[in-house]
Amino acid sequence: MAEQTSPSPDQPTPSMDQTSLSPDAIEAEIALTRAHLASTIDELTVRSHPREIMRRQKESAKAKFVDATHTPEGDLRAERVGAMAAAGAAVLVVLTILHRRHRRG
Repeated sequence: MAEQTSPSPDQPTPSMDQTSLSPDAIEAEIALTRAHLASTIDELTVRSHPREIMRRQKESAKAKFVDATHTPEGDLRAERVGAMAAAGAAVLVVLTILHRRHRRG
């Protein structure tokens, strides 16, 4: 069986390396970490704004629409555009019929 050995006290461990740093180096590292954390928090704050979420959703919807209606070369897929227009027209017809029935009923 393989025997596991723990590091001896003489061998430096990552935490021991940190203690050998000068106070100025430690302060610089803390400042760098603080700046990184602040930028991360700022980025998360921006991403969580409703306007930013809506902007990303619109971009995603536009990209999906372009992918569905265009070939990889950029040509328009007329059959898909026609199918989407027909589906949209069918939805409008159904909504109009339901609205008229509701007003009469």
